Amino acid sequence: MSEVITIGEPIITFASKDMDQSLSESVNYLKILGGAELNVAIGVKRLGHDVEYVSRVGTEPFGQYAKSVISGHGVGIDYISESENHWTGHQLKQLVSTGDPETFNYRKGSAAAHLTSDRIDAINLDDVKIAHMSGIFPAISDIAEKTFRTLLTRLVDNKKFITFDPNLRPTLWKSKDYMVSTVNELASYADVVLPGVEEGKILMGSDDPGAIADFYLKGERTKTVIVKIGASGAFIKNKDGSTKTIKGFKVDKVVDTVGAGDGFALGVITALLENKSMESAVLRGNAVGALQVQTPGDNDGYPTPEELQEFYKKEGVQE
Repeated sequence: MSEVITIGEPIITFASKDMDQSLSESVNYLKILGGAELNVAIGVKRLGHDVEYVSRVGTEPFGQYAKSVISGHGVGIDYISESENHWTGHQLKQLVSTGDPETFNYRKGSAAAHLTSDRIDAINLDDVKIAHMSGIFPAISDIAEKTFRTLLTRLVDNKKFITFDPNLRPTLWKSKDYMVSTVNELASYADVVLPGVEEGKILMGSDDPGAIADFYLKGERTKTVIVKIGASGAFIKNKDGSTKTIKGFKVDKVVDTVGAGDGFALGVITALLENKSMESAVLRGNAVGALQVQTPGDNDGYPTPEELQEFYKKEGVQE
């Protein structure tokens, strides 16, 4: 069985090949597969760790494509069920020379949004060391939120180590207030919480890393909060009050920011699996994020162990 488990929605992405054209003007698209939690799973596997991905897809060509690609990355698909009545989520994604690309989603009523909580009962958690949870999946439907909570409860009951990335997607939630209250509640069940400074402003009213960390350290199970501070790196604060800022890596040209936060998460997760210190885990998170922003895809830049060590050598750092 797998060391890592995560739950999410795979997104069939039609990525524009027309630089700096709006989605309405673009005519050339490349079909790829994305999704935040899936990005994490792919990167975890690429760094040499087994991972299982929980989801639901349609039986249509998009769903079959998703399962094939996920399996091709070596990510476990034992807990990906299929629906004959609902389609697989998909989106359009802009190609930009700088900054964040525009996206447009076709996700409402998708197969993943109909992943019911009874599917969670069949999951074997015996070998799971870390569960990575994100604020995206519970946002896609009331059914998905219930299923997410069912898995979260099982993880807590089985004393599994949980990482949680808020991963805010306001357009998916029924309201901003509901998003804020729900994401903050779900975060309280995690051992490690991974907010960004911009998310902090939305979720608790401050972009101060120390204040954000203090807010989430109130969670009964939360031992560490890692606040992502962009190119500057990340700020760590532990339950005992100890803090550390780990500097980020300089990137000459940012090609696409999509997948950088997921890269950070998978860097932290894999380092912790290898019994590295929290400081080393955050250093790896910064490294994977820096590598990812230099590529156009959602997960193209995630390294193998050899590529990661090459990057460290080039940067003159040791994990």
